[in-house]
Amino acid sequence: MNGQTDLRHGLRIGRAEFLRSLRSYFGSTRRILGFFVVLLVLGGNALLSLPAVFLLARQVESVAAIPLFGPLATALPVGLLLLAALRTVERISGVDGEENLLTTVHPRALIVGLLLAELARLTLWFGVPIVLTAAVFAAGVGAPTLVVTTLVVVAPLICCTAVWGYALGMAVLRLLRRLPTVRRLAKVGGVLLFVAVIVGSQMAGQFAATTDVSLTSILTVLTVGPLTEYVALAFVGTPLSPPTGVGGVAVLVGWVALTPVGLVVAERQATALWFSDGPVRRERSAAADESARQPKHFSPPRPLAWHTAGHVAWGIIVRAIRKPQELVHLVAIVFFVGPVAGTLLQDGALNVPVLAGAGVVLGTYLSGATFGLNPLGDDRPQFPLLLLTAARPRTYVHGRIVAGLAVGVPVAVGVPLVAAALGGTPTVAAFAGFGLLSCLGAGLLAPGVGCLYPIYEERAVWGTETVSPSMLVVMGFMFATIIVTALGLVALWTLLGGGHLSVVVLVALGVFLLIVVGLPLVAYRYAVRRYRRYTVD
Repeated sequence: MNGQTDLRHGLRIGRAEFLRSLRSYFGSTRRILGFFVVLLVLGGNALLSLPAVFLLARQVESVAAIPLFGPLATALPVGLLLLAALRTVERISGVDGEENLLTTVHPRALIVGLLLAELARLTLWFGVPIVLTAAVFAAGVGAPTLVVTTLVVVAPLICCTAVWGYALGMAVLRLLRRLPTVRRLAKVGGVLLFVAVIVGSQMAGQFAATTDVSLTSILTVLTVGPLTEYVALAFVGTPLSPPTGVGGVAVLVGWVALTPVGLVVAERQATALWFSDGPVRRERSAAADESARQPKHFSPPRPLAWHTAGHVAWGIIVRAIRKPQELVHLVAIVFFVGPVAGTLLQDGALNVPVLAGAGVVLGTYLSGATFGLNPLGDDRPQFPLLLLTAARPRTYVHGRIVAGLAVGVPVAVGVPLVAAALGGTPTVAAFAGFGLLSCLGAGLLAPGVGCLYPIYEERAVWGTETVSPSMLVVMGFMFATIIVTALGLVALWTLLGGGHLSVVVLVALGVFLLIVVGLPLVAYRYAVRRYRRYTVD
């Protein structure tokens, strides 16, 4: 096939893949609601920043006067390249749209289609905010042509980084296929790296804001001149237009020239990944086969062996260890860990009360969110077997509660005790007892909330099809956990510190006791009833 035919087939594939993505976004009322919640959160922040963009455009007199223009211009192509590579590596298990391999089109057409669909998705999420920001900035400068020149500058950059990011991701996937051990570590290491980046970036921002270190001087060292000159081409024809540098034009020519080269490299990498077998393992000896046939005992540790619910809890924990992708929804808490982590050091000393309180909040969240926010969806593959067992439905609810407490209680109790040992007061040590009660409340509350809004559809997370709780449920439970636990900690700190029983403290304590004692019991009974009335179609 020639290139024109591949392009025509690629356009059709890209259109079909993008429409399938839109159907996944708006396929049900739940997904539409979740999409608009995300749009409200992210779009609200963007809209609130538009007046500042307009005022900035009215004040600046040159491109060099725009704050952090050079570092942001350098980070833009690097960020887009890494984003494209990470989205490709996320599909560790196989091919994106593997049914397309059954068609008679050339792999090049399939790659063009997948890349076009990915570009359309990125445009939907990032293109609209960028164009809106450029339009507001253009209105402030008084140069409507800025919108057009921005599109002209951004388009080659996005195309080149998308193609090379796809090729880079495919190369990483081929490497992971040949190194199974590294592949297994990468699934966990990727999440840990993401957590470290989020927390580290927030701590770095707080450090720069509270110290005399100039963030601009540090970022200026990382600025690449030709990339800055290239992004400055978007201001050609405006009052802020700088002299056109040779470096910017060279970078533009480089984006255009490297795009077809990257397409060829991506085609070869994808073809080698899709149509080749993985490494062949050596055949095991007869003794190894005989050892594999021997029965393996599934015995829970002694603290969990006292009741059937302990056995259920142990099975849930073991399944999560074998398939850590099921816990990907817990990553949402890292966006709140960063600001707290920045306050752990105060005047060069460890802030012990903050450390103890953060441990209680985190342990309380983990007690409910780890295994309790989607119990029906997690257990659905095993329901035909579970419903035939002699165990009562409440046993499975108890198992999920015990499994969550096994994760959260050591954090909620251990961190305050460690903080007290590091020089805290007896009040800090009392946080451990409070954490035990709050973990129990969260453990009882989570299954009821998860049964109220179950998710059964699987989705690909780090190369594995898994079922994750609804983000609405996760975010709602997380906010409730943080707010209620913080109110209880403040009330306990005030009472044990000899503070006066003001009306505010009494109201906070009353609300906390009402929620922690009443609502979790209602949610627990609801979860048991949902399990008891569940039927398999």
